[in-house]
This record gives sequence, structure tokens and C-alpha cells, in this order.
Amino acid sequence: MNKIPITVIVSVKNEELNLPSCLDKLVRFSQIIVVDSGSTDDTITIAKSKGVEVLQFEWNGKFPKKRNWVLQNANLLNEWILFLDADEFVSQDFVDEIAIKIQDPAYNGFTIQFQNYFMGKKLRYGYEFKKSALFKKSKGTYEKIDEDLWSHLDMEVHEHPIIEGKVGVISAKVIHKDYKNLDHYIAKHNAYSTWEAKRYLKLSNYKSLNLSFNQKIKYKLLSTGLLPIVYFIGAYFFKLGFLDGREGFYLARFKSHYFFQIQTKIYSYRNNK
Repeated sequence: MNKIPITVIVSVKNEELNLPSCLDKLVRFSQIIVVDSGSTDDTITIAKSKGVEVLQFEWNGKFPKKRNWVLQNANLLNEWILFLDADEFVSQDFVDEIAIKIQDPAYNGFTIQFQNYFMGKKLRYGYEFKKSALFKKSKGTYEKIDEDLWSHLDMEVHEHPIIEGKVGVISAKVIHKDYKNLDHYIAKHNAYSTWEAKRYLKLSNYKSLNLSFNQKIKYKLLSTGLLPIVYFIGAYFFKLGFLDGREGFYLARFKSHYFFQIQTKIYSYRNNK
């Protein structure tokens, strides 16, 4: 079987629980690169046992962060690049679809949609999760955000890719299922909320920036203090999250609390409290 001419880049740090399932599903791609940030578990051993290329990245707190660094420095054998996290697992339908769609010269990138799991349960409702993680290396890069060690996040987490030209949508979904426990989820979002709060304070006039419609709505609601409650009502009631049972409630509650963390940290940093 001919390999699909896409370079898959998997960004990792201490991902021994998720990485085996992620890599096992990527056998049809012609190049797979695992980019590590100093893992202390068996992540590197697992990656090497699968026969994939492993790169080490050490962030100095300045631009570029991990994904842009790979785009600038790695030996990328293909024009098309797919960025995945270790807890994102492609399906055969997804692979079949992108193998066809990247042949269309009208598109320079594609938005990926995800099937979310939370606390082990497949979720059918709530807000959709998607990102533009498949694009041509000559036509895309992640946005540059000036920061000076706002947090320990060495990878573009909330930075969005800027893609030149037409961006399509992949219909088949990627499974987003983290095999780590709830403690990891909470700790991760605590770090994310610190990053978001400090970025918000840097963006004193966010209306003039090149933000997406959803980003502008988020910042507007943050400025009014309404984002946590608006998110919960939207996810749990309007997006029917209550139909996912207890896990649907917990996810909506955790996400609304995440936005409450951001608002609280903004107030704290702004007033030096």
C-alpha cells in the first residue's frame, strides 16, 4: 500500500499512556515525527519502539514555540502537515478522507473535527471541538504571540494557525480521548487559564487585533464577567449537554469553572493580589 504523503507531527511530554494508541493508528502516513519536551516516563522508549523519528525541543520562553519550531527546523518530507496531540486518535474513515482531499489543489488547509470523550464516556452533545490542524507547510504557520514565560506551556495551545488560501473541513472525526486521570485534566487547565489571563491583559485593545469571531466573543464576555455562566447555559442546555448524563454536567461545569479561573486571575494580576 502506498503511503499517504502527509507528515504527522505528534507533540508530547510524559504521554506513555496515550502515545501507543496514537502511533498505532498512523501506519498509513509516510512520515511520523514525535516532538518531545523532556519526558521523564517511557514516552521516548515507546516512540522509538514504533520506529518513528523523535526530536527533542527545549523552549527558551520566546518565539518559536514547539509547533512553529518544527515547521522551521525539522526535515519535513511532505508538503502537507498534520499536527496531533498524543490523546488524539485518527480513524480509518478520517485517513481515507484526507488521503483524497489533499489532492484537491483548491485547498491549502483543512479543519479537523473531534469526537470528544470525558471521564471515559463518549459525548454526543455540548460544544463541538475543532481546529485547523492539517495544512501545507508553505501556506501555514501558527500565530506569533509575544510572551515572556507566561506559563510553562512550550507548545501552541491556544495560538491558532494562520493559513493562506482556502480552508476546507474534514467530515470524519478524530477521537479525542485522554487516558490520563481527572487530576491531570484539572492541572492542565489550571496552566491554560494562567496563560489565557496573562494574554488577555496583554491585549488591551483586542477589537483591533486579527482575532476570529469566536475569540472576539470570548474576550467580550470575559470583559463583562459573564463568560462562565454563558458557557454553562450554552453547553448544558442549548447544546443539550444534559443528555450526556453526569459526564455532560461535569464537563460543562469544569469548562465554565475554567473561564471563571481566567476571570479571577485577570483580576488578581491586574490588582497584584
